[in-house]
Parts: sequence; structure tokens; C-alpha cells
Amino acid sequence: MALTNNRKPSAANPFQLYFSRALNCAVGSRHRSEKKARIRQIPATMEVETVSSQTQKESGSLPPKPQFEPLKAHEMSDGRVQFRRVSVPPHRYSPLKKAWMDIYTPVYEQMKIDIRMNLKARRVELKTRPDTPDISNLQKCADFVHAFMLGFDVIDAIALLRIDELYVESFEIKDVKTLRGEHLSRAIGRLSGKGGKTKFTIENSTRTRIVIADTKIHILGSFASIKIARDSLCSLILGSPAGKVYSKLRAVSARLAERLDMMSITKERVAAKVLSVKFRKH
Repeated sequence: MALTNNRKPSAANPFQLYFSRALNCAVGSRHRSEKKARIRQIPATMEVETVSSQTQKESGSLPPKPQFEPLKAHEMSDGRVQFRRVSVPPHRYSPLKKAWMDIYTPVYEQMKIDIRMNLKARRVELKTRPDTPDISNLQKCADFVHAFMLGFDVIDAIALLRIDELYVESFEIKDVKTLRGEHLSRAIGRLSGKGGKTKFTIENSTRTRIVIADTKIHILGSFASIKIARDSLCSLILGSPAGKVYSKLRAVSARLAERLDMMSITKERVAAKVLSVKFRKH
């Protein structure tokens, strides 16, 4: 006969339950009292001690401000020499020979960039030197040489070295309108005009330089000037007569001149205010 255990599990001792609850309450009250004591020790408001600049200078507590010399080009690139290479198209090889000294002199002497002509690869190579004052001179010189390769004169392209906000924009006639045969040749004729009259008029009114090389058009100038010149050239490509383009150019160039005058006036006013403030201080 199998024995069976019919006993139920005994309940927890009530004395143990009471003791554990009392212990938890005591520990919790102790933590709360410690937290309150810590809060009482913290000041309610932060006291800020103000010290005048004269007392700081007299006491000499603050160290002098460090003065670091500006980094040179080879130091900014961790001593590595940076290169730029500009390829020479076949039709610009002989003009490059004639104008080589005009290109070499400002690049080497003024911008402190080494330049040479690689005859085998037919490329102009540029690299930085230890005495190059600014790392951006390398890219400026590369843009200058590239502008000459596109067909701009050295006198016009050298402005890229001296003025920061100058750009070169290129587009093709087929980007504006698809033309073939005689239609294409007539569009090129409208762009240049008789003896280059239309091209010169757009250049003088927008203060840009334009090169028309077959179906490619290159514009050198500031951002706003390039936009005005590009709109005029696109109108001529689409078939607008030169007289209509001239009238639009007059209005736009007058507006542009007004803006430039306003900018110059504001600059003069700002300079006058600065001078007046300096005189008051003295």
C-alpha cells in the first residue's frame, strides 16, 4: 500500500514577515534623512564673484593669450606636396609657347607656385612650395591656366588670380536648342555679329569676357554678370534679333549699375561710421 503525503505547505511565519517589513522601513527612512541632509548643505543660490578686468590685469592671474603664426601651405597638408595638371589641347600649343613667360611670371613670382610644361604628356603641371603663402593659390593658378587653354587672353584670365569672385562657365549651342547645318552656322553668326560687334556689346555691358569656339561658348565673369550674358546669348541662339537683345541689355545693365552704386554708397557710409566711432574714442 502506497503512502501518500497529504500535508499542505506551511504558510510563512508572521514574525519573519513583520521583521522584514520593519527592516525595510528603517532602511528607507535612513536614506531619506541622508538625502534631506545633503539638500540642506547645498546653497539655494549661486554666488558669483565679479572681478573687474583691471584687477585681473594687475593680479596677473590669467595667462597671456597665445599668438600662433598662420600655417603655411605645406604645414596644412602635413608636409605633402599638392599637384594640379592642366591638359593642353592641340590648337592651344603654339599660343602657349608664345605667352609662356606671361603665364609663368605671375604664377611663380606672385603666387609662389612651381609651374612647368610636360612636353611628353602635353600638360601644364603645378605644385606647391614650402613658401607658398596660401593653399588656395594652387587652385587659382590651375583655373588661370585652364582659362587660357579655353581661349581667353592672358590679360583677361589673370583676373582669376587677383579677384576671388570670378568664375568660368561653359555650355554648348545644342544645350539650348538642337540645330544642324546652316541653322547652326547662322546661330553662331548671330552670336558674334558683324566683325564681332554683338559679342563685344554683350561683353562691355555685362563686364564679362566671352569665347565662342565652334559650338562651345565660354564666359568669364562674376556670378550675376555670367547670368545676364548667358541669357542674352541664349536669346540669340533661339532666334531673337540683335536689336531686341540690345534693348534688354540696356535695361538690365542700368539696373546692375544702380545696384553697384548703392553698394558703393553703403560701403562709404559704413566706413564713415567706423571713422567717426574711432575719433570719438580718441
